[in-house]
Amino acid sequence: MSDQVKFLLNEDDIPKDWYNIVADLPEPPAPVLHPGTGNAIGPDDLAPLFPMASIMQEVSAERTIEIPTPVREIYRQWRPSPLYRARRLEKALDTPARIYYKYEGVSPTGSHKPNTAIAQAFFCKEEGVKRIATETGAGQWGSSLALAGSMFGLEIEVFMVRVSYDQKPYRRAFMETFGATCHASPSTLTESGRKILADNPNSTGSLGIAISEAVETAAQRDDTKYSLGSVLNHVLLHQTVVGQEAMRQMELAADYPDIVVGCTGGGSNFAGLSFPFIGAKLRGEQDVKIVAVEPANCPTLTKGKYAYDFGDTGNLTPLVKMHTLGSAFLPPASHAGGLRYHGMAPLVSQLVNLGEINPTAYSQTDCFDAGITFARAEGIVPAPEANHAVKGAIVEALRCKEEGASRAILFNLCGHGYFDMQAYTDYNSGKLEDYAYDESEVAMALAGLPSIS
Repeated sequence: MSDQVKFLLNEDDIPKDWYNIVADLPEPPAPVLHPGTGNAIGPDDLAPLFPMASIMQEVSAERTIEIPTPVREIYRQWRPSPLYRARRLEKALDTPARIYYKYEGVSPTGSHKPNTAIAQAFFCKEEGVKRIATETGAGQWGSSLALAGSMFGLEIEVFMVRVSYDQKPYRRAFMETFGATCHASPSTLTESGRKILADNPNSTGSLGIAISEAVETAAQRDDTKYSLGSVLNHVLLHQTVVGQEAMRQMELAADYPDIVVGCTGGGSNFAGLSFPFIGAKLRGEQDVKIVAVEPANCPTLTKGKYAYDFGDTGNLTPLVKMHTLGSAFLPPASHAGGLRYHGMAPLVSQLVNLGEINPTAYSQTDCFDAGITFARAEGIVPAPEANHAVKGAIVEALRCKEEGASRAILFNLCGHGYFDMQAYTDYNSGKLEDYAYDESEVAMALAGLPSIS
């Protein structure tokens, strides 16, 4: 048998429906609240920001939601994505564990993000929307929405977190190649951005700030909607094509994961892989351990509070119940820009609170150490964000070695790192630093949480 084994499906095996874990939760999600009244909001309250199709998916409790044919047809360009048995990595670690990874780097933008970008752009086009405003951290989401906008003839305006805007010029070039406009955030184009810059002219930005700018921009124009690349229920829903395919591919491998690992920033790629497996567990079909790995300098799940908070720094969004470090918290600069978010998806947060997910955190350099080990064994350079999932999988594999246990480990290699080589240059030259999060700053941010039980 070859060192690396790829389990492939054909185009007919692309899921026909998205999986909605809300249907299998032991209790319904906490309601989304209006920031002014504290009352639960309904679909009409969200209509100024999102197309109605996305809103109805956001509030749905149906177990399956049909994927529109035009969306599924575009998925065919890169789906089903491959699942690999990482035999070379197993050998390098000298572990009895069986390690598998689902590789989302085969998409046109090199990550999992088009799975929802295509869907959201389609729903906007169907509703007659002309423009979409959004934010992006490391650029994977902005790249994906730029691609989707070009496919459906939509204008895309992206607010990119300043530290990533400076670190990753090729991501900006990618967005612009597909016709999108990209701004460094915080910017002088919005009231939210100007306020941040007035307080800190050298702000490196954050996803929370960029969200504020995009929401403000969308709210000011009738022809514009807002699109989010993570966190919200409908975004996580769209990503479940990943986990559904992985389930079928594990059948081809005549195996089933004992452990599923994913990196977590806002929660979309993690949920995409893990939710179908968690759903099976909740239905009593198959047990599995779920591990969520986050950056130690933005430890939302491991250090944050499960409470109602704003999804953005400017406090323009509705209030959602989630694990949060406080909307005012500004994470330290790091190359894993897609994970620098103060909050976590409400559905992921709820499952952590229910004990269905095991959160853990690792430093930036530890994750790059793992990414280098993986690259040298498997021949793929992971994105900085994906290195966190690699680290989590290696930790679990070495635990199997210590215990002499042959367990199956599945993780999501959610994107490649070929737009992020400056990060590897810094790592290889010894310049990559670990930035500790400021506990006092988190305490201050948490002290300012909305007073809602």
